Amino acid sequence: MTFEGRPWGGFEVLSDAPTHKVKRLTVNPGHRLSYQRHAHRAEHWFVVGGRGVVTLDGDDRPVSAGSAIDVPVGAAHRISSTGPDPLVFVEVQHGTSFDEDDIERLDDDYGRSA
Repeated sequence: MTFEGRPWGGFEVLSDAPTHKVKRLTVNPGHRLSYQRHAHRAEHWFVVGGRGVVTLDGDDRPVSAGSAIDVPVGAAHRISSTGPDPLVFVEVQHGTSFDEDDIERLDDDYGRSA
């Protein structure tokens, strides 16, 4: 497994198959992913460490170790790390495409939105 760094932290791909992809993501304290949506995949997130806030279609939900979030296809979503330690979660993607091209960034702290 190779860690892929991003401005907010990074991820490792744990499984990549035609029917699904599994990643472990680490979000550094005070950082967050882009507010985004996908046309071809849904995601299930399971938080394994840290604290944060998930925004799902405009609604904020606090999360911590043991929290699970389902992100339906087309739902606008992001996760933020709000605690003193990195937020770590496992993401299971399922659908018809797992490519980075299936990311529509609605807002991004790092200048990557369309």
